[in-house]
Amino acid sequence: MRTITNPASAGVTEAIAHWSSRIEARTGPRAAEMFTGMMLDTWSTTMSRDGEGTFVITGDIPAMWLRDSSAQVLPFLHLVHVPEVVDVLQGLVREQWRCIALDPYANAFNACDTGAHFDPEDLDLHPGVWERKYEIDSLAFPVQLAHQLWRATGDASHLGEAVHTGCRTIVDLWRLEQHHDERSPYRHVRPTEPQDTLPRDGRGAPVAVTGMTWSGFRPSDDACTFGYNIPAQLMATMALRMIGEFAELWDDAALRTDSESLARDITAGVEEHGMVGGRFAYEVDGLGHQLCMDDANMPSLLSLPLTSDIAATDPRYLATRAWVLGPENPFHFTGRHASGVGSPHTPEGYVWHIALAVQGLTGTPEEAVSCLESLLATDAGTGRMHEGFDPDDPATFTREWFSWANSMACALMMRIAAA
Repeated sequence: MRTITNPASAGVTEAIAHWSSRIEARTGPRAAEMFTGMMLDTWSTTMSRDGEGTFVITGDIPAMWLRDSSAQVLPFLHLVHVPEVVDVLQGLVREQWRCIALDPYANAFNACDTGAHFDPEDLDLHPGVWERKYEIDSLAFPVQLAHQLWRATGDASHLGEAVHTGCRTIVDLWRLEQHHDERSPYRHVRPTEPQDTLPRDGRGAPVAVTGMTWSGFRPSDDACTFGYNIPAQLMATMALRMIGEFAELWDDAALRTDSESLARDITAGVEEHGMVGGRFAYEVDGLGHQLCMDDANMPSLLSLPLTSDIAATDPRYLATRAWVLGPENPFHFTGRHASGVGSPHTPEGYVWHIALAVQGLTGTPEEAVSCLESLLATDAGTGRMHEGFDPDDPATFTREWFSWANSMACALMMRIAAA
């Protein structure tokens, strides 16, 4: 049994039961049972509250990823009529922006200054930092969550000084990283795992100045081949639009102007360097090199309607989606039990539950149901989602406890039930 760190109150369990009933009516009792189990597991065993903050571990790793924690609470945004849910989500916002203030280049954090690290030989580690892999999405996801919570509740009380100061930090950092080679202090060297050491003594492969903002690592925590990850660029432009909306609340005209200007730069860079044959590339360097693939982790090319301002009906997205879900994508795999997107982060041929959920959340209603059927059929009898699994043998999988995947499956069930 997992330790209960955040007991579910009657209000929370009733709200989950309401959605479970809707899901059962639409998709059957097994989906409803899994939904209840996964929602309660995320609420009760990955969240802990200390003072005003809410710390959310990713599951089997005792650290909080800014990206994962944002995605893990996605289905709870449908439960904000319960005051306790709002309190917990506002606490997560406070915790995330405390972490950003600690180190905006870090991707994963400790609950306090414990000095625990994934690898203590990494460079420039603060005692509160678990890992310091710089990923654009680690900053964009907290912006998106703060914005989603504001829009869902109509309450902007969580958009206080910490978020205001943090948004200025993000804009300034993304502006600096437009000129990575000339201006950036960031390096990542990991002697124990050479694949996680960036080239050129931790600086990363060369890039041109394009208007886009550099990133060392992908949303998978794998090193970028080229420094401009296109899904992350597009998520950054969405986050900058949201920061501009926050700036109106704060009456900060300079921040709004700066965020809008930076978004235009990044957009122009993507349009000039990030397209191939009418669809989006995955990574580029502005020097003529393009990497054509997609990865299961969000933001991905497949997830763009969820993680950017690119609409699901945008012809560029439709062309990209068709390519991602086809045989030309080197990380699209098919087996006897499932077909979907995987990742170089997991064994060759493995499909990810997150990617199946994303496919359903961004596709037609019929595709959503089909993807849910695949999720239900590949849980290996555990009642939970996993990271990657062998589509010929779903009982062979990675990460038994991966709460991000559970939440994405719950979000898909809620979408189907609400249709």
